[in-house]
Amino acid sequence: MLALALLCISACSGGSSPGVAHPPSPVQGALAGGLIAYLGDKGVGVLDPASGKSALVAPLPSGAAFRASGPVWAPAPGLSYPVLYFTIHDDRPAERRTSTGVVPYDWLFRADPFTGTIEPLAASMDNQSEGPFGLVANSHYLALTSGCCANYEVDAYDLTRPPSPLKVLAKPPSQAPLFTEGAAPGADGLIAVRAVGTGAWYWLNPTAAVLNPFPLALGPEDGPIAISADGTMAAISLPDQGPVIQPINVAAPVAPPSLAASASAPAPASAPAATPTHSSPAASAAPRHVNSKLPHADGLAWSPDAKQLALAVNGQVEIYAAAGADGTAPVNKYLSGENIIGVDWSPPVSSKSLALVKAGSGPQPLVDALLESTKLPSAADSAAARPLTKVYLWQFDSSRSSPIANLSNPTPAILQQYPALAAGVVFHHWAPSTSWTLLGGCNRYRVVITGSIPPAASTFGLASNTACNAPAATATAKPSASASPSK
Repeated sequence: MLALALLCISACSGGSSPGVAHPPSPVQGALAGGLIAYLGDKGVGVLDPASGKSALVAPLPSGAAFRASGPVWAPAPGLSYPVLYFTIHDDRPAERRTSTGVVPYDWLFRADPFTGTIEPLAASMDNQSEGPFGLVANSHYLALTSGCCANYEVDAYDLTRPPSPLKVLAKPPSQAPLFTEGAAPGADGLIAVRAVGTGAWYWLNPTAAVLNPFPLALGPEDGPIAISADGTMAAISLPDQGPVIQPINVAAPVAPPSLAASASAPAPASAPAATPTHSSPAASAAPRHVNSKLPHADGLAWSPDAKQLALAVNGQVEIYAAAGADGTAPVNKYLSGENIIGVDWSPPVSSKSLALVKAGSGPQPLVDALLESTKLPSAADSAAARPLTKVYLWQFDSSRSSPIANLSNPTPAILQQYPALAAGVVFHHWAPSTSWTLLGGCNRYRVVITGSIPPAASTFGLASNTACNAPAATATAKPSASASPSK
């Protein structure tokens, strides 16, 4: 009787059963055909191929202040839709002993086009190159090439974890210099790479840090490449004559030792021993040209259904039918005159529409905040003081209490208990000495500058100088202009 009464009350009140799951309301203008991301002179933006409308997501300053690469779509922890990743290199005039300027950093950013947030994931001082390039990603890893002058290295970022140091996969002289050219879909996270010296192609397995056979016979100047979401078709950008399309098999075995040796890139000692096994069969179909009259495409990406191919070519976005005959005119052209050099195409995003895209403030405020936080104290910034100045740097998780947050005097006992990271004076700033030391998220950095001056301590972070465990009333989403003073 009690159950019957409750049932009657529920029915009469018009309420719904708490155990019934209701599907979300459809979004008007849902991005069922995906969203095209692009990089141009104005910054990183997105383009709706269904309507032809575009929106800027991460504006970049004019005058070639930053050299950028990407963008690529990839997952982010806690989100049901993909977001954008891109890199920049600060290309403004560098400081010198007798002149002011910037300390050039490479940055890896994550931008959510539907919230307008731009999050720094990692930063690395780089006064040798023009910044990372060859940015590629799948559901597990983001990979890029950094360095210059035949000393190129491949670094990988694990997308399945909170902000963590980029993993060096291949670095001269113990491994061959490699260019990142594409990524296979799936959780294995295989990265297509091309050897700088020989031009030979391989799969690079980021998890095992070994080279695998590559199923296509590609040339030493080919690339980049794009692989369809189902892993069956590859589009390859040629030095001329536009891209070609051919079948591919992305199931790759662990490389036998002879292959690693031939690439001059043996697996690290910590990697599992490679065992010979069968290789992926090469695709038998001949390459099919998209449009032989096109020049080299700077970027290319498949539509979610693999029926269309988006190219960053001729300074704009051009979309071609994948099954079209050689020379067939593009289906559409977008963003003419904006010097488009990067393009990527997302999977369907049924919960979002172009109307929900929000522009962020761009990465420059974060870049400038780091430069402000790493300035030498004026008393230490002189020709006489700089050789005596010492920099002590520690990293801590600001989401929890840490004794590192209050360090102010690096005594020998403190340094033994809390070893400092490598860092040193540049000119008018200081900087970490190793690559990709600075990480975003809740990571904060405690720095003490001494030697030429009494110990001066401060705390800073890439996204904010406020600790993640600070009271909500004092938290701020904007980067601070200077490091937090010691208290």
